Amino acid sequence: MASQVKVDSPIKVLRSGIAKNTLVKVKSGSTYVGRLVMVDSTMNVVLSECKEVTWSSGDPEVVADYGTVLIRGSQIVYVAVNYELEK
Repeated sequence: MASQVKVDSPIKVLRSGIAKNTLVKVKSGSTYVGRLVMVDSTMNVVLSECKEVTWSSGDPEVVADYGTVLIRGSQIVYVAVNYELEK
């Protein structure tokens, strides 16, 4: 008999990442890194200490520092929880 593996829902995984550093890539191509404050049932996320980051030369470069932002779930391509920005 094959064993079944229980997979957590994406919302559960995101909620377990609250208060951790998080990377969010959006459909426009922008990438944001900040501390995950909140996530709701439609995957809207709130990041504090949010920075827009680009990797134009291979190393991360901060484009802008926004503070606290809301990112709509419908615009998110992917999320990486517990992400550390390498310098």
